[in-house]
Amino acid sequence: MIRPNPVYVRELIEIVKTSPFPRHMSMELEKIDLDAASIRLSLGKCHLQPFGIVHGGVIATLIDTATFWSVFLRIPEDAGLVNVDLKLNYLRPVTNGWLRAEGIAIKNGKSICYAEAKVFDQNDELLAHGTSTLMVLPGKSLTITAKKYL
Repeated sequence: MIRPNPVYVRELIEIVKTSPFPRHMSMELEKIDLDAASIRLSLGKCHLQPFGIVHGGVIATLIDTATFWSVFLRIPEDAGLVNVDLKLNYLRPVTNGWLRAEGIAIKNGKSICYAEAKVFDQNDELLAHGTSTLMVLPGKSLTITAKKYL
């Protein structure tokens, strides 16, 4: 059975934590494992639309990010990913606190992957559900010194 190298996972989480977009969004990769990832976002005024609820784009970003990282550990070390399709349903509004997105890989292929994610509020209420199709990009690897698997 393949297991992710904990040193690789720590390096990956640190890279994501210090990347511009996740920092801008107040979003972090909390956990990543084979076929699963958890993203956390601390809500602020910048995430709200004019009616005082979280903008749909914030929720979509969480689903996009959770699905992305849920398939990431199965792709080759010298590859990256890009989202080619994102579908989601908003189920209830939220105004404050923090959000958690849980991504699960459904299908990992050599060139196309498919995953789903659910977004929850701090009370574990389901806010949204979505799916994503992702394309593997050979030659777009991250600079990580540790090997991906033990």
